Amino acid sequence: MCCFECCIKCLGGVPYASLVATILCFSGVALFCGCGHVALTGTVTILETHFSKVASDHAMLTDVIQLMQYVIYGIASFFFLYGIILLAEGFYTTSAVKELHSEFKTTICGRCISGMFVFLTYILGVAWLGVFGFSAVPVFLFYNMWSTCATMRSPMANLTNIDSICVDVRQYGIIPWNATPGKACGSTLGDICNTSEFYLSYHLYIVACAGAGATVIALIHFLMILSANWAYLKDASQMHAYQDIKMKEERELQDITSRSKECLNSYT
Repeated sequence: MCCFECCIKCLGGVPYASLVATILCFSGVALFCGCGHVALTGTVTILETHFSKVASDHAMLTDVIQLMQYVIYGIASFFFLYGIILLAEGFYTTSAVKELHSEFKTTICGRCISGMFVFLTYILGVAWLGVFGFSAVPVFLFYNMWSTCATMRSPMANLTNIDSICVDVRQYGIIPWNATPGKACGSTLGDICNTSEFYLSYHLYIVACAGAGATVIALIHFLMILSANWAYLKDASQMHAYQDIKMKEERELQDITSRSKECLNSYT
């Protein structure tokens, strides 16, 4: 029975909201970083093979993509550590609330740390909103190519010349206007859409965008949790201060009463 009560007490101290947010954050970041890294590699392969066959034309784009891949490594490492820290902060705050009426006391440092996490999580949430919007751009570009290929395979395409249906990636600013060939038309475009690199990169970009969205939701969840925890810690501190003042007043009242009785006894 003692083991059962101990298990129930331990389970009662688990911050389930923080645990769910941490799992969602880890999943979203893992999907964004893993799928985004592979999708960027596939994008370079597609550009070098079909749209820009001169290395100097896409050299800057290749450098940017390599830099983004290194940034992805840093993002994955940072959020792995940050998620663990926020989960530990959730355990600390839950313990503070659970032990509100015992000898456990929250400190000013603990409240300052909770407030700092609220501010930092808010900044990261705003930044990830930008990342989510940026990750939707390659999805839009690949969807345009995919829809163009689907249009060529439709019965309505027989009414027009298929070779006149093209996709020019130079208009998106990915590669310069002097890049050759810069665009793909007709059957060439259809072959590109049927390649494994295009199919895989397109779906990986979708998953990476979904991962970025999941990370935004996780950070919003963390922000709500941290704000509530900070309020709980503040209330706990005020409650402990009130209890301390009350205990001092009770001691002073007892001392006054005892001295009054002693004086009365000595008089009589």
